[in-house]
Amino acid sequence: MWIVGLTGSIGMGKSTTAQMFREEGVTVYDSDAAVHEIYRGPQAQLIERAFPGSTQDGVVDRGRLAAMTLGRPEEIARLESIVHPLVQEMRRVFVEAERERGGKIVVFDVPLLYETGGEKEVDKVVVVTASAELQRERVMARSGMTDEKFRAILARQLPDSEKRKRADFVVHTDRGMKAAREEVRAIVAALREEDR
Repeated sequence: MWIVGLTGSIGMGKSTTAQMFREEGVTVYDSDAAVHEIYRGPQAQLIERAFPGSTQDGVVDRGRLAAMTLGRPEEIARLESIVHPLVQEMRRVFVEAERERGGKIVVFDVPLLYETGGEKEVDKVVVVTASAELQRERVMARSGMTDEKFRAILARQLPDSEKRKRADFVVHTDRGMKAAREEVRAIVAALREEDR
């Protein structure tokens, strides 16, 4: 079974691309969704213990937690040391279930794949890209986004140009949906044809 990492900087269109893989019959593991599940589940108390006041009614309040960690690398590292092992275990269970089901390709949707060394855990990497202008336009249209937040997020991410250099495949979301979908189809076809 091919394990494919799907990544891209903020605002590049990674979520839309993940959906395109699903539409091609590929199962996608969404790391962000896994984090949301952790934040809503019993493990939220682990985060509350490490970051008192970060939860409300037993659920992690993302805004409060962001205020405690934004621009503070040591606090982000502490949070990641709690969350990443939980996400990895959820991913392991997911892969085993997909393998038992007979899946041939799974995609891990991981925003910080390169930044966390996750590329070592996958067979191929797909990077989603767009122009810097379109990226900025998309990100600044998000609710609650500010220049400061955008800069802080970009500071934690490997530059897009470096991600593209390291990628096995690149999907360009600034060329239109049809073109991006064709790139995804070509990737899926190539993986299905190539012997694992």
